[in-house]
Amino acid sequence: MKPYWLEEPSPPRADSKLDGRVDVAIVGAGVTGCSAALRLAEAGLRVRVHDARGIAEGASGRNGGFALGGGAARYDVARETYGAEQAAAYWRWTEEALDRMAELGGDALQRPGSYRLAGDEEERDGIRLEYEALREDGFDAEWLDDVPSAAAGLFHGALSHPGDGSIQPARFVRRLAARAAQAGEVEFREHDKVEDVDALDAERVVVATDGYGHGLVPELADLIWPTRGQVIASEPLDSVLYDRPHYARQGFDYWQQLPDGRILLGGFRDVSILDELTDVEETTPSIQASLESFLHELAGREVEVTHRWAGIFGLTQDMLPLVGAVPGRDERIWVAGGYSGHGNVLGFASGELVADTILGRESPQLELLDPARFF
Repeated sequence: MKPYWLEEPSPPRADSKLDGRVDVAIVGAGVTGCSAALRLAEAGLRVRVHDARGIAEGASGRNGGFALGGGAARYDVARETYGAEQAAAYWRWTEEALDRMAELGGDALQRPGSYRLAGDEEERDGIRLEYEALREDGFDAEWLDDVPSAAAGLFHGALSHPGDGSIQPARFVRRLAARAAQAGEVEFREHDKVEDVDALDAERVVVATDGYGHGLVPELADLIWPTRGQVIASEPLDSVLYDRPHYARQGFDYWQQLPDGRILLGGFRDVSILDELTDVEETTPSIQASLESFLHELAGREVEVTHRWAGIFGLTQDMLPLVGAVPGRDERIWVAGGYSGHGNVLGFASGELVADTILGRESPQLELLDPARFF
């Protein structure tokens, strides 16, 4: 079935048709590629964006529609792993990106907050530590012993993030593309698969495919692991059961109720976790059955599933993206990807960051996210 997000038609765009060599070629017309294209166009560079599909038809049109601040690791773990100062700066960077997304996105992004739910006592202890670390460092977070939704009584406490959001990711990315086209000389070449990044007629190349395009840059093949996420959506329900994004079991389960009343639910990757380390974009019976069973539990009754789909995201060893020049490529080949399932906000922020780096602008995130840390 077609992903729910991609049923909406694309808005018109006034693309440029660029002849000859461009300043920057971007591979991938998802949130990262379109974010980078906008930033570069605003600075006056000539940009050509290539995608094997249409705009937002990869991971940007196939995810769960969560717009979350922070990273893939718990904040308390991030402080221990990356250092307190860098972890705090990283979290603030994502929150600032989310604010910019709200300014750009219009009705594609709403900010009702989110709930991170504890599936058991062990998880409760973990997210309680995260809550305390966030509050200690001045971040907006609330602790709830239970949640005021249809999930009440099913979990062991929750961490509330008031600034988080729900996004129609395809609508948002297509609006970014339209803004980029208006901002300057940007050409979008849809349905134009890139086989060889070195052959692109550009001064610099940004690979912005996250978990897709595995092996396109051989040096990154073992650093960004393609991983499949599966999602379903229900028929519209006649009552509001969940007023914001919810996620539980370390993020293996995530759901929200959409404006038309549907429950959109993803996850259960741990049902067959090794099988999901793949770039094969298809649903599987075992995970779909688990999703459907949990959907009925969330709805309190059996409901019809109207949409099923899969998408690919990129995992990294340290749960941080790779953003910067690929070592050994004379600063011609650049990468922004590896969002570990948090690509809507991190992808937008990383697109801006890789563009800023190409433009010679400094950022405190560069050292933390530099691909050179793995070389």
